[in-house]
Amino acid sequence: MKFFFIFIFITFINYSLLINANTLDEIKNRGYLSCGVSENQIGFSTINDEGKWIGFDVDICRAVASAIFNDPEKVEFIVTTSSSRFPKLAGGEIDILSRTTTWTYSRDTNLGFDYSGISFFDGQTFMVRKSLDIKNINDLQDSTICLVSGSAKEFNTIEYFKKNNIRFNILNVEIDQDALENYLADRCDAYTNFYSELSILRVKIPNSSKHMILTDLISKEPLGPLVRHGDNEWNDIVRWTLNVLIIAEEYNIDSINIDTFLETDNAEIKRILGIIGNYGDMLELDNSWSYNIIKNVGNYKTIFDTNLGQNTALKMSRGLNDLWKEGGILYSPPFR
Repeated sequence: MKFFFIFIFITFINYSLLINANTLDEIKNRGYLSCGVSENQIGFSTINDEGKWIGFDVDICRAVASAIFNDPEKVEFIVTTSSSRFPKLAGGEIDILSRTTTWTYSRDTNLGFDYSGISFFDGQTFMVRKSLDIKNINDLQDSTICLVSGSAKEFNTIEYFKKNNIRFNILNVEIDQDALENYLADRCDAYTNFYSELSILRVKIPNSSKHMILTDLISKEPLGPLVRHGDNEWNDIVRWTLNVLIIAEEYNIDSINIDTFLETDNAEIKRILGIIGNYGDMLELDNSWSYNIIKNVGNYKTIFDTNLGQNTALKMSRGLNDLWKEGGILYSPPFR
C-alpha cells in the first residue's frame, strides 16, 4: 500500500509538470499572452488617458507577445497586488508576472517559480530635501532618518551606516506611511525606500522639485519577470526576450533603424535578426522572433527611456541599469 501511494504521488507530480510544460501551446491556442502587472504604478504599469496599458513592465510583456505572435497588442493585462500576484501565477491565471518583484532565494526555490532574468537592478536608497545639500550617503552624517521599527529597511540602514562609520539618529515609526509623513513634516532629514519606489513617490508628494533621490544603493533588489517552475522552454522564451532587448541596445539596433542592419556582416546580428541559422526552432518560434521584438518594441534603452528616463515624470538615471560597457551591470549572454 505504501508503494502504491508513492506511485500515485510521483504520477501526480509528473502529470503536473506535463501540464505546466505546455504554456507556449496554451498561449498560441488562446491567441494572446496573459501578463500580470501592478496597478497604477507610474512608469512601470499604468493606464493612460486613451485606456491603454503603458510602462516598463508592460513593455516587457509586449516584447514577449511580439516574439510569439509578431504583435505587441496580443496581451491581456491582469492587475495583481502584493498578495495576489503569486497565487495568480501559480494558479495559471497569468502566464508571466511582470511587476516590481524582487528576486530572492525563497521565492526562487520555495514558491515554485523561476525568474527569467533581471530587468531592473533596484536597491534601497534615500530621499532628501535639496536644501540640505546632501550629495551622497556619507553626507548623512549626524542626520535623522525615519525608519519603521523592525523592518528590513531599518536593518539595512543600521548595518550600512555602522559598517561605514556614519553616525545618525533614528526616528522610529510603526508603518511606512508614517515615515514618509514625518519626513515631509521636516521631522527627519531623510526617508528611505527602494529607488524605484522613491522615484514614484517623488512624483506624488507636494513640491516634488524640492526633493532629490541619492544614487547610492545600500541593498540589492533585483527585479525581473517570473514564470511557473517546470516549463523550461517557456522560461527560455521569456529570458531570451529580455536578453534580445539588451543585446539590441549593445548594437544600437532599434525599431527605427533595424532594417538597415539586414545587410550587416556581423554574424551575431545576423543570428539575432534570423538571417542565418534556425534559432527560432530552438524555442518553437519563427526565425524572425527576435527581429519582431526589436521592430515592434525597440531595445532596452527604448523601454527604459520611454517609461522611466530623464524625459519622463520619474526622471530616473540608468545607474546600474546601464550597459556593462557604459558603467552599469546590464549584461546578456551572447546570441550564438
